[in-house]
Amino acid sequence: MSHSISSNDDEFGDIVLFPLTFSDDEEEQEDLTESSNDASDERESENEVEEIKPKAHMTLRQRRLSKSYAPLANLKLKVKPGQSRAQNHWIMAIKKARDLSDPWASFHIEDIKTEFCIRHRYNPHKKTWTKDEVQVKMMKKPFNRGAMRQCFRLKKISTFSRSGDWSHAQNYVAKRYIEKVDRDVYFQDVRLQMDAKVWGEEYNRHNPPKKVDIFQMYILEFKDRPGEPLYHLEHFIEGEYIKYNSNSGFVDENLRYTPQAFSHFTFERSAHNLIVVDIQGVGDLYTDPQIHTVGSCEYGDGNLGAKGMALFFHSHICNDICNSLNLTEFDLSPREIATHKDFLRAQRKSIMQTKVRGEIEQCLSLSPSSEKIDITRFLDHQRTCSTGVSDGHTPTDLDSPSMDDEEPMSVDSPSPSGVPYGVRFRSPSDTDSQSSMTKEPDDQRTTNHSHFRFDHHQLTLTNHLPTLHTLEEEEAFNRMAGSQNARPSCVALEKDFRKLMNHKIGDSILGKVHHEMAKYHEVGRFVLGDSKDEKLIDWESAIFHEEHAAELGELEAMVTMAKLYLGQDREVLVNCVVEPSDEHTNRGVDFMVEAAEAGDRGAMVYMGRAFETGDGLGTLRSVSWEDAVYWYEQAVKTHDNDEGGQFDCTINDPSYTLMAKQAEMYRQGGHGLDKDPQRAGDLYNEAAEAAMEAMKGRLANKYFALAEEAYGEMEEEEVETTG
Repeated sequence: MSHSISSNDDEFGDIVLFPLTFSDDEEEQEDLTESSNDASDERESENEVEEIKPKAHMTLRQRRLSKSYAPLANLKLKVKPGQSRAQNHWIMAIKKARDLSDPWASFHIEDIKTEFCIRHRYNPHKKTWTKDEVQVKMMKKPFNRGAMRQCFRLKKISTFSRSGDWSHAQNYVAKRYIEKVDRDVYFQDVRLQMDAKVWGEEYNRHNPPKKVDIFQMYILEFKDRPGEPLYHLEHFIEGEYIKYNSNSGFVDENLRYTPQAFSHFTFERSAHNLIVVDIQGVGDLYTDPQIHTVGSCEYGDGNLGAKGMALFFHSHICNDICNSLNLTEFDLSPREIATHKDFLRAQRKSIMQTKVRGEIEQCLSLSPSSEKIDITRFLDHQRTCSTGVSDGHTPTDLDSPSMDDEEPMSVDSPSPSGVPYGVRFRSPSDTDSQSSMTKEPDDQRTTNHSHFRFDHHQLTLTNHLPTLHTLEEEEAFNRMAGSQNARPSCVALEKDFRKLMNHKIGDSILGKVHHEMAKYHEVGRFVLGDSKDEKLIDWESAIFHEEHAAELGELEAMVTMAKLYLGQDREVLVNCVVEPSDEHTNRGVDFMVEAAEAGDRGAMVYMGRAFETGDGLGTLRSVSWEDAVYWYEQAVKTHDNDEGGQFDCTINDPSYTLMAKQAEMYRQGGHGLDKDPQRAGDLYNEAAEAAMEAMKGRLANKYFALAEEAYGEMEEEEVETTG
C-alpha cells in the first residue's frame, strides 16, 4: 500500500511514498503492505484522512521500477507542523533511509563471483514448498559462529532488478552447520521457524503492547558446488543481538516482558500442545526459536517436550503483558515465587545455550539411598491449603457473558489476593481489533471474572462445575468446548475444564509439565548456584508439583503419590517418607483407586488384594470380595501393557494367580459375594491353562485338581437341593 503525502510548499510538490524495503516475492510484498496499514492506523482524526490525496494507481512492476530509477536521494523532504503524525513519520523514515550507508561496503562483496542458487521457500499455511533460482555473492570466510552453525556474509540481488547493481543489493546472512548433518535437518529448521512466525502473527492479532516478528528463513542450494551444499538464508539486521530465553529454562536477568509473554501465550493458545521458546534477536525481531511439543518428534533435537515446558515455567513469572492478554499464572509453590529473582541471578550460564534432547535429562545430584527425607509437614500443608480454598468457594449459576467482544484471548487464574480472574476461550473464527501498538491504559483493561467464556454460544461456565440441567445444554457445551483452542495454565481452571469435558484420566499436558518439574526438583536441577548439596533441594516444591500432576490425571504422578502415602517403593521421590497415619493411608488409597481407573495394572492388583484382605484399605472402606473380584478381573484383562506401555505380564502377579484368587473367593463366598462353585471351577480351569502357557506345569495340575473339587461341590449342592 502507498500513501500520497501532500505538501503546501511548491518547492517539493506532491510526494508519493512507497514501502521502503525492496521485495523479491509476493510474500515479502504482503509484509510490506501490512506495515503500511499499521502506519495508516496512526492518523489522529478523520479530518487528517481526508487531507491525504488518493493513492497512486501503479502496478507492482511500476512500483519496483520507480524504486530503481528514482532514488530516495532525489527527494526533498521537510517536516511541517501542519502535517499529520503519520505523514511526519513517513518523512522521517525516508530521511533515515536516505542517510543510511551499507554496513558491509568495506568488504567489497560485489567483487566476488556471482553464483546461481536454488532457493527453497516454505509456506506454513499451505504446508508446501516452492523453489526458484536466485543470484548471490557470498564470502568464503565466516564472520561469526554459534554453538552449532557458522555465519557468512552474503548479498542477493532482487530477481526483479534489471540493472544488476550489486552495490545496492540487500545484505543477508547465510548459515551452515559446523558438523555434517542430514540435509533434511535444514528443511526441518525452516519449517520450525516459519511455524513460529505464524505464532508471532497470532500473538500480534491480540493487540499486545509491542508486536513481534520472526525472521523469514529460506534454504539456498548451491547447485554448482561439489555436493550441492545447503545454507539457511536470513535478512541481515543491524542492532544488538540479545538472547531473551533458552529452550532449557534460561531467562535474561534484565527481564523484558514481551519475549516471556509471547512464549506463555503460545502455550495457552495452542491448548498446551506446544510452546515457542529460545527467543533471541534484535529488539522484537526474533530468529532461531525452538518449539517444544508433547507426543511429537518434529522440530529437531532441541524439542524437549514437557521437560522443556517445565523448565520455562519454573523461570517465568507472569508480567503486565501476560495480564493484559489475560493469560493465567502457572502454579508455582510459595518458595519458588519467593526465590524467583535469586534463581535468575544465580542461574548457571550453561543453561543459556540451546540444549538438545538427552543433554538436559542428566541428573545434577541424587540423594543417597540411605538418606530419607520426611515430607509429612509439606503434604499436610498442601492438603490444608487445598481444603481451605475449596471450602471457601460457593459455586454460582450459569451467567450470560458480560465481557467486551474485543478483549484479548485467553484464560485467567485466581490471583494471590483471592480475587478470581476471568477465563476466556476463543474460537479460531474470532476476530480481533487491529488498533495501535501502544499499551492499553490501566482504566481501559478488561475486568476479570471467575468463569470460562465462550463467545459464540453465549454460555458462561463458573469456576466450579455447574449443573447442566438438560441434555441439550450438555450437548451444546460439548460441541462448543471441543472447538476451542485455548486452555488455561493454572491447575484449578484446568481441573474444572477437565470435569466439564468428562476427562478424568490422562490427556493433560499441564499435568505432564508439573510431573516433570517435580522430577527436576528431586534431582536438584533448580538448586541455586553451582552447589550440589542435597540439603538444598526444594522438597516442598517437588511435592507441590507432583500432587498437582496427580490431580490432573497424570498416571505416573498418581501412582507416585499413592505409594508415597502408603509407604511403598516408587521411581519418583524415591527418598521421601511420610509418617504413617489413617489419614495418609486413606489419601493413598484414593490415589491408588484413581491410578487403577487410569489403567495401571499394579494399582488394580493392589486394590483387589486390599478389598480381599483389608490390608492397606484405610478406614473409609471395608472388605468387599465383590470389589476385589472386579479389580482382579480388570487386572487380568490388562494382559499386555498399561497406557504407559510399561507393564510386563511375565514379571509380577501373572494372570493365572489372579484368576485363582477369584476362584477361591467364588468357592467360599462372603463379604458381599455370592458363593458360586461353578464359576470357581471355570476360573480354576482358565488359571490352569494360563499356567501351562507360562510353562508352570506343576501349578497347572494343582489348578485342574481344584477345579474338579469345585465342580464336585456344585454336584453335592444339587443333590442336597433335590433331596
